[in-house]
Amino acid sequence: MRISHLHVWDKKNKGDYAIVLAVQELLKKQFPKCQIIDFPINLLKDGKPSDAKKINSNDFVVIGGGGIFYSYFLPYNQEFIKSITKPIAIFGAGYIKEVDAPELNLVASASVAYLAKQAKFVGVRDNNTKKFLIKNGVVAKKIEVIGDPAALLSEKKTTKLIIDNKKSSSLKIGLNLNYSGWLGFGKWHGDILSAYREVAQYFQENYNAQIYYLKHHPGENQIYPELKIKNLKLVDLKPSEQKYIYGRLDIIVGMMLHVGVMSFGAGTPEISVAYDLRNHSFAEFIGHKELVVDLKDLKNGELLKRVKMLFAKKEKYKKEFIKIREEIKDKQIKFLNKLK
Repeated sequence: MRISHLHVWDKKNKGDYAIVLAVQELLKKQFPKCQIIDFPINLLKDGKPSDAKKINSNDFVVIGGGGIFYSYFLPYNQEFIKSITKPIAIFGAGYIKEVDAPELNLVASASVAYLAKQAKFVGVRDNNTKKFLIKNGVVAKKIEVIGDPAALLSEKKTTKLIIDNKKSSSLKIGLNLNYSGWLGFGKWHGDILSAYREVAQYFQENYNAQIYYLKHHPGENQIYPELKIKNLKLVDLKPSEQKYIYGRLDIIVGMMLHVGVMSFGAGTPEISVAYDLRNHSFAEFIGHKELVVDLKDLKNGELLKRVKMLFAKKEKYKKEFIKIREEIKDKQIKFLNKLK
């Protein structure tokens, strides 16, 4: 069995890389002897007939996961999509709309809808992505909401960073900022850093907390030193090892979507600072809208307030996350069984 897998392929971005690894782990479990051939998602926009021929040389096509319904990759070329003759499955794909970004134009939206209509199976990561497709003419019953595959990424124990929960009773908190190219960061720069510092200071002074910076993108090297948090420790590992470390932490405060998805998958509760609709979409999908703080509320001390709430209920959230993760796993296996 040979599978053409079209996806975002940025190994420098742990979130993008984690999604690819997770999808391919799931495919290999369902199709044990399969061979997966990687293709960049941008072929849907500017692919050539020779690219379509290579894609069609395999048995079927998987597109996603990740936020592939994003202005950067659009509009898709409908003629190219039409030239893909093998069955298409969209798996764990998501819609992206950053804070202050304009709505997708009609041509871009229509091209996404065309892809979904051409696909044999459509599985999206959240309800807002489903609403987006329905709004643009895709029949609702064709779309399954199956969650984000990165939540199921396998964890690999690492010796590069030792966090021993048995020997240390101090609280362990992870932080992450989004500095991967989101143009709106400058507008909220001061509010974001002040809110993060307030959280770190409170938990260091009251709980002797150890603070870890969870790096997901090389661009963050330019911003996380500005936090000026004492004894801040950097976590910069391969995705499976990074997720393992997330499971050793008590709580996480993040911005990048897949910091939240991977911490959820590791059973660690996270408060997400929303720079994009997708932060809200994920929290809504797992049934916990309260785990997101909007940028406009940072000045009012809302981040510290939510993190205190999370800290008080962290054991409750951990138990719930494990249960919900199993539900996501069931949905994704059922979806893949249809392909099988």
